[in-house]
Amino acid sequence: MLPKVEALFGKNVPGKGGEFGAAASAVLGLALPAIAQLILQSLVFLADRVMLGHYATDALASMRIASPLHWCIYSTIAAFSVGTVALVGRATGAENPQLAAAAARGSLGLALVLGAVISGFLQWQLTPLLSLFPFGSGEVVTAAGEYLAIIFWALPLQLLAIVSGAILQASGDTKTPFVVALVANSVNILLNYCLIFGHFGAPELGVQGAAIGSVGAIAIDAIILFIILWRGTPILSLRGWGGELPALSRIFRVAAPTFSERLFRSFGYLSFTGIIASLGNVAMASYEVTLGIEGICYEIAEGFGIATAALVSRHLGAKHPDIATKSASIAVGLAVAALGIGSLIFFLFPKFLLSIFSSDQNIINAAIPCLYIAAIAQPFMAASIVLEQALRGAGDTRTAFYISLIGWFIVRISATYLFAIVWDLGLIGVWLGSTCDWIFRTTILLLVFWRGKWQQVLL
Repeated sequence: MLPKVEALFGKNVPGKGGEFGAAASAVLGLALPAIAQLILQSLVFLADRVMLGHYATDALASMRIASPLHWCIYSTIAAFSVGTVALVGRATGAENPQLAAAAARGSLGLALVLGAVISGFLQWQLTPLLSLFPFGSGEVVTAAGEYLAIIFWALPLQLLAIVSGAILQASGDTKTPFVVALVANSVNILLNYCLIFGHFGAPELGVQGAAIGSVGAIAIDAIILFIILWRGTPILSLRGWGGELPALSRIFRVAAPTFSERLFRSFGYLSFTGIIASLGNVAMASYEVTLGIEGICYEIAEGFGIATAALVSRHLGAKHPDIATKSASIAVGLAVAALGIGSLIFFLFPKFLLSIFSSDQNIINAAIPCLYIAAIAQPFMAASIVLEQALRGAGDTRTAFYISLIGWFIVRISATYLFAIVWDLGLIGVWLGSTCDWIFRTTILLLVFWRGKWQQVLL
């Protein structure tokens, strides 16, 4: 449960050092379980990459198509969960359980309905969808289609899991999603081991086996989280009815810029993938393994971002903007420090890290210089992710949208094309382009944050 404001910054807290310690404790208390949960969630797909990397190069390269398409679709659709976090957090901070419950019920229902409709459409249009993105060889595209044809069936449950976790996190409970993710991840690893390679008498299904394992993990995650919410928590109960439509209207108003942001980001990411694909299958596989390693650091930053969004939304709801600012500032510092350690590990142990994902020496050799560049980007990535989440937690999703739009289309895509294609730096140019984007976002977000207008956003 998220501690009350008075418990964090009460009269008995001794001096500024005590305030800092209380704020850091609050951030870490929310962030550490969130980080663990996100890492476990990402391990559902990370395990796919690792096992497919030791199964076949084409199978691993296919994830460079399947993963971006899947991620772009479900993350864009789930944009409304940002509004859910902001509204549930504000309502909880303002001690308005009726509004919090109405927002939660409306979001959960929307997740199931929207997920079912989009899932059916994607199954119907999967072949035309893949034909729009002719990345890689025919074998790679075919394998990606086999993976997506299975994973898309789980979209309603995946949205349900995302929204359920967001509701719990907004109300201050990041531990429960972590424990559930631990169970789901264990199931995924077991199913992957059996179904990808054909162990313990199971059929050898390769890419399809990886998809089945992921679906099993998603289903467990969604069902358990929903049951927990339905039974009720000390802060939030779903029981009752009424107020869902007005709550959803407020959620949509906050989330609309985030939906636009993620939609444009998806186009940008797919264009980014197209540049990588033009470099060949080895480059695609090398990028995939490097991204898998960086993904762990990304989830750490995102965990601090989740904690920041929850704290900012609740403190603003309780009319304490100064505490919201202090909490966000401390979260940025902690995230930068954590990913700074990640940078050091990238520099010191590149071959070891890459060998976890692939035994192909060509892939490892191509990825080592990219991992060095990724190491430089980590502190900037940490700061930008946490600051964006602070703005979203405050409901200032419009500013986050503009910064993301410029970062993707003006900075990342143009810089990547310049470095990778025009200057012929290949995969190294791809990572230089993304690093330029993180540096740009951090600079602009710091200016926006310290201006403080996000504190006055009305939901």
